[in-house]
Amino acid sequence: MTVPLPDFRSPAFLRQHLHDTMAFYNPVATDPTGGQYHFFLDDGTVYNTRTRHLVSATRFVVTHAMLYRTTGEVRFLDGMWHALTFLRTAFLGPAIGGYAWLIDWHEGRATVQDATCHCYGMAFVMLAYARAFEAGVPEARAWLAQAFDTAEQHFWQPAAGLYADEANTAWQLTSYRGQNAKMHACEAMISAFRATGERRYIERAEQLAQGICQRQAALSTAEQAPVAEGWVWEHFHAHWSVDWDHNRHDRSNIFRPWGYQIGHQTEWAKLLLQLDALHPADWHLPCAGCQ
Repeated sequence: MTVPLPDFRSPAFLRQHLHDTMAFYNPVATDPTGGQYHFFLDDGTVYNTRTRHLVSATRFVVTHAMLYRTTGEVRFLDGMWHALTFLRTAFLGPAIGGYAWLIDWHEGRATVQDATCHCYGMAFVMLAYARAFEAGVPEARAWLAQAFDTAEQHFWQPAAGLYADEANTAWQLTSYRGQNAKMHACEAMISAFRATGERRYIERAEQLAQGICQRQAALSTAEQAPVAEGWVWEHFHAHWSVDWDHNRHDRSNIFRPWGYQIGHQTEWAKLLLQLDALHPADWHLPCAGCQ
């Protein structure tokens, strides 16, 4: 017997799916000493209580903020604040304005395991603050602005019209360039504009989308024609030429997988539709595959 698929366009189904997802985490995820646990088995068992990753920490802010706005339930507001406080006390380096990539959390203290400043991580920090501001945290608007200014100061490359990807704590950039951080930065900028109405965020989202989906995609097409057909390649050299071999033989890197990633093409299509609704341009819909 074939089980019918859910109606993915149904608001009722989507609300229930949100609840079901959070129900997996809520009984076990919160660490009373700070933040949430990040490593779970399929049955919800926490198998690592100490390792905390910046991306997961920010996503707990986002999910709780969205559930609070959707349901109005105070437990999600409390969870958002718990995650938000942890993000700012355990990951933020106030002296540099950057956020650690990986920490060890033990007995209420954070020990930095990887202090690398990633634009990818900063994108999720900005997304977290935008969602928190929408959920009623007035301080988050200034925190969002600070994170944006930090990214602009240290990652933005005017000649390329794109952000660089990673730096040490002295803000010395590495040579790696990639599309993934720009995709999530675009997502964060769209959310930041929705939350605050500040034009600089949506204008930066447009510039990031153009840089990756138009210029860089055309570059990879020119070098690989006719195979590429405008798809977005993942990796580039320091001067934004295509790096066809980065992580070619490393299947373990979940943040920088080699090659064309179907999921990332889909994400860019989604972001272009969202961008077009807020900041229309004639290239968005054709590029997203909707015309």
